[in-house]
Amino acid sequence: MPMPEIPDTVLLEERAELAMNAVAGLPDHDMDGIPYFSADLLARPAALRHGDWDYGSSHGRLLDACLLARHMTGNDTWREVEEGFRRRLAGFFGPDGLSYRRARPEAGWAPNANLIDQRAVILSLTTSYLSDGDPEAKRLADRHVAALKRIAIKERDVWFYPASEHTPGGWPSPNAIALRLAPDPASFSGRLIMPLLRYHQATGNEDALELCGWFARLIRHKSGVFNEDGSFNPARAYRSGHFHTRLGTLEGLARYARHTGDHELTAYVRRCYDWALTQATAFGWTPGDLADQRYEHECCSLVDLIGTGTTLARSGHTGYWEVVERFLRNHLVESQLLDLSWVESAPDTSGDEPGWVTHVGVGERVRGAFAGYGAPNDFVCDVELGRGHTADVQACCVGSGVRGLFWGWNSIVTADRDTARVNLLLTRATRRVTVLSHLPHEGRVDLDVHEDLRELRVRVPSWAGYAKVRVHREEGGFDGTQTGAWAPDGYLAIPAPRRGERVTVTFPVPETASTEVAAGREYRVRWRGDDVIGISPEGTARPMYSGRKVHPSAPTRDYALTRPATEWTWS
Repeated sequence: MPMPEIPDTVLLEERAELAMNAVAGLPDHDMDGIPYFSADLLARPAALRHGDWDYGSSHGRLLDACLLARHMTGNDTWREVEEGFRRRLAGFFGPDGLSYRRARPEAGWAPNANLIDQRAVILSLTTSYLSDGDPEAKRLADRHVAALKRIAIKERDVWFYPASEHTPGGWPSPNAIALRLAPDPASFSGRLIMPLLRYHQATGNEDALELCGWFARLIRHKSGVFNEDGSFNPARAYRSGHFHTRLGTLEGLARYARHTGDHELTAYVRRCYDWALTQATAFGWTPGDLADQRYEHECCSLVDLIGTGTTLARSGHTGYWEVVERFLRNHLVESQLLDLSWVESAPDTSGDEPGWVTHVGVGERVRGAFAGYGAPNDFVCDVELGRGHTADVQACCVGSGVRGLFWGWNSIVTADRDTARVNLLLTRATRRVTVLSHLPHEGRVDLDVHEDLRELRVRVPSWAGYAKVRVHREEGGFDGTQTGAWAPDGYLAIPAPRRGERVTVTFPVPETASTEVAAGREYRVRWRGDDVIGISPEGTARPMYSGRKVHPSAPTRDYALTRPATEWTWS
């Protein structure tokens, strides 16, 4: 039976499957599968290197990516890699329930439970439980949450962690507790809120919810991480306003506010999020921080922006869907490494440092990875300012990139009992409706209805011009400009679509231009609707956006879209 034909436009689950090549390529088989952390693709030959994050953090993020990609695609050809991450992650747990980094003799480090690692650990354990109902994941997660609660320093009005690492003997610096020398609260507490809340929602674990409440209070009322106008505190004690940790914290706060119905907290998140958007470009590049790292974009930060935007939009602030769609269509997918023509790999292991660096097959191993530190117009950040050239691929961004794809994919269509909403104009099949997007080539979205619905609502982009929106139905016809065609939430309302019906929404797609400022540098950007179709100046190492083409009508291809057997409520 021939496969159905679909528009040849952005397909998020396909991008997730491509990313799994990099996830599967990172493990170092000479070290029992411990993944390399970073890649330098400008080196001749290119290099993959281990780093301090190879244990709890990388394992958690990469296991999470394996599980999300399996759910999105229905594919599990990377199951052996997934099981390796799962096995090793379980082996990092200490008797106290925390996840410990292994000692690295050459660095003189002792085993420690890094607080940044713990976030990735509980994230992956929760996804594992949601994905497979894994009882071992729940057992480890329950012990892990209990440990996170136990080690927190508890005062009348605040709970906090007094250092970046907890050791088997306790906190390494009692003076830090006595003197209240708490390190960056966003890095060590704020970013824990999102995975802890997901775990509570999945299992009902009350300790996880209690920690969310205390950490939200810490960030909002005690920490000084965010200024009252929403800007990020640039002090070095707060990691110079590090974007990934701040945006990850906002994502957790947005989810906690939605879960508890705290509208004041939602307003606070929006104030901070809106300020962050002023520092980013409209297509999704973000600075690394407000100091020397400001020239370097971490894909992790973009994923945090996507996660926070989807949560705010689901909380009723639907204008953020347009922000999310621009980020997905542009910098997330453009930051994925597909072209290897500029990467040089070594033919043999003669230049390797076993257990630390390899030069063999580096490009092929990381194909599908997302940029670790990138420029607005280039996969590589290689500037004279700031820190100069550092790393081009990082394991954290590989895992996070898949999560960003999942957050978008899981938000394309949302539904309640008898109404389906198309929030993002990207192709995806769901139980109730399949969305086939012809953008950016044509302003056309086909909606194949699989269940009788009371109403189908479609978000029409603000640039489309509502007076020229048209809706074609197979039976009866329907004009989107008629009275009553627009719902109170601003969506196009299509009444009573029937199972088996195709609804087609069309609208004009304008071409515009904007000047985007990134870390003080200007870029001239050409747009077609929400898609960047050119950027000036162009990049040099692996330019972004330069190869995008627009056709009079969307090209087509054969592809069988997969409708998952279950939809995840807690993404």
